[in-house]
Parts: sequence; C-alpha cells; structure tokens
Amino acid sequence: MNDSDPSAGPAAPPKRADARRNKETLLEAAAAVFVTSGVEAPVRDIAAEAGVGVGTIYRHFPTRADLIVAVYRHQVEACAEAGPVLLAEGPTPHAALGRWINLFVDFLVTKHGLAGALRSDQAGFDTLHTYFLDRLVPVCTELLDAAAAADEIRSDLTAFELMRGVGNLCIGADSDPRYDARRLVELLVAGLRRPR
Repeated sequence: MNDSDPSAGPAAPPKRADARRNKETLLEAAAAVFVTSGVEAPVRDIAAEAGVGVGTIYRHFPTRADLIVAVYRHQVEACAEAGPVLLAEGPTPHAALGRWINLFVDFLVTKHGLAGALRSDQAGFDTLHTYFLDRLVPVCTELLDAAAAADEIRSDLTAFELMRGVGNLCIGADSDPRYDARRLVELLVAGLRRPR
C-alpha cells in the first residue's frame, strides 16, 4: 500500500494520535531529566527515559531550544489543566490547592533551568512568561477563591502573590541539597488556613 492509496486515509488518524502520544512521552521524559540533571542533560538521557532513539527526539525537536520551549509549554498546560480536576476530585478546596501547589513546585524547579537556558532570547522568554501568567494565575485564583469560599483560608491573598511567594521559595532548590523548598512551600500553604 502506498501513500496515495485512498484506503490509507482511515489509517492516518491513529498515526497522528500515536505521534501526539510519542511527543507527550518525549516532553514528560525531558521534563523528568531536566529536573534531575538540568536542561543541559545529554539528549541520549532523555531518549533513554522516553524509551526511544535519539533520532526520534531530533525529528520532533530539531534544536535544544525547541525542546526547552516545548517542555515549558507542556508543563504550563499540564499545571493549568490539573487545577480544575484537583478541585473537582479533592476532599476539600484547601487540599486541592495544596496538591496543585505541589505540581506548581515541580514545574518551578524545572522552570528555573528552562528560564536560564532561554535568557539569550529575551523576547521569546518574555512571551513565554506572559503565557505562563495568563494560563496559571486564573487557575490559582479559582483554587484560592474556592478555598476562601469554603472558609478554609483567608481571603486577602491574590494568586499572583501566592505564586510569586512559592516561586521565590523555590529559587536555589536545584542547586543546594540542604535546602528543601517543598517543605517551606508546604508550611506556606498550611499557614493560609484560618485558625479554628
């Protein structure tokens, strides 16, 4: 069967779906490797984590910058999509907020390395940062509003303030093994609770 065979038409969507899944797998593998080894990790490590050949990565992402930007966007989307799901499935809005902040911390640890790698392209970095704020501030706002409406937390904190505070606590988490940013972030989230 050749590509011009009309009967090949129905087979194309599964290939596209497979290609999307493969790309998702590559992005998740790259993010995991970036967290443990930094954005300069060898491509062969990412390929091994994803269970694919190095050529597969280069077919999807011709340059390291392409891969870095794709990982950044993928992680922003995953974090944005998780918020409403956690809120719907969590036992309480405060618990959903805590779980979302944990995901946000995972993203931030990777993001610091990504941001450093993208600094040479300031316009591109600014665009990605705007995208990050546009996608994640509303999600955090929804979680905070739900927890405040349930009278679980104080209501005078904005999403931007919380995200900025968490971000500041995560600085240095990837370079000093004595510093446990996640522990401090958990204390911050616990401190949002209203006294009972």
